Amino acid sequence: MPKPLKRLRHLPLLAALLTPATWAAELKLELSGGSRSWSSEQLLAHPQAQNIEIAADVAYKRSMSYRAVPLAALLDGVQPGDHLQAVALDGFAAELPAAPLLASQGARAWLAVEDPAQPWPALSQHKPSAGPFYLVWQNPEVAQIGPEQWPFQVSTFRLLAPVAQRFPALLPAADASAEVQAGFALFQKHCLACHRLNGAGDSQFGPDLNIPHSPTVYFAGDFLRQYIRDPQSLRRWPQGRMPGFSEGVLSDKELGELIGYLGYMAGRETSH
Repeated sequence: MPKPLKRLRHLPLLAALLTPATWAAELKLELSGGSRSWSSEQLLAHPQAQNIEIAADVAYKRSMSYRAVPLAALLDGVQPGDHLQAVALDGFAAELPAAPLLASQGARAWLAVEDPAQPWPALSQHKPSAGPFYLVWQNPEVAQIGPEQWPFQVSTFRLLAPVAQRFPALLPAADASAEVQAGFALFQKHCLACHRLNGAGDSQFGPDLNIPHSPTVYFAGDFLRQYIRDPQSLRRWPQGRMPGFSEGVLSDKELGELIGYLGYMAGRETSH
């Protein structure tokens, strides 16, 4: 049986190729001092790494335990007034003010690190885990941290100029109402991680919300409000990835402000 024996001789090599070390990932940090990469092995052995409990995990929707590093320990030179972006493997791009990320009391940001030897569970059937790196929070309610500020499968953190400076096409005019201005702030927090608007934004995840048409145009009556609260109640399909925004995350007043901003921007559509 020469052929089977020949195949068996390759098994040790195959096993070596599939060891956990092969799965180790790298996190890239693009900060003011330059670019730095951390491997999962380095982060798991970081002097500030510890085991933490997350009571209400956004990705897994239950209590979870992680080996994690305080994110502030990795943000050399970052100041509270700075702005960062967390980019995920699937194109999700979370816009994050630096101050909450640097805080050591109240809401606290941690970088959870997946151990290749002890992988996290899958997010759902036929999907990967939240690893290799996942931004999680303890006491998120203290700083009103929303679900879009829990990016998982993170690959890069970047120090960038604020959204308003990078993407003027998103800005309401200076004389826009206070409601529209508040809606713009909510759009940055809850929508820009997945969507662009007028072609502006860094996300590669969801559709543009103004080109070719604003959802305020093609959702009549209260259907847009219902869609934001519970997307699957209007469009039910297995691959749907948009989460619903509960009143605990986005109050009725805030939802009205967000829709007001989208309606305002529908009249400021740009060709792209």
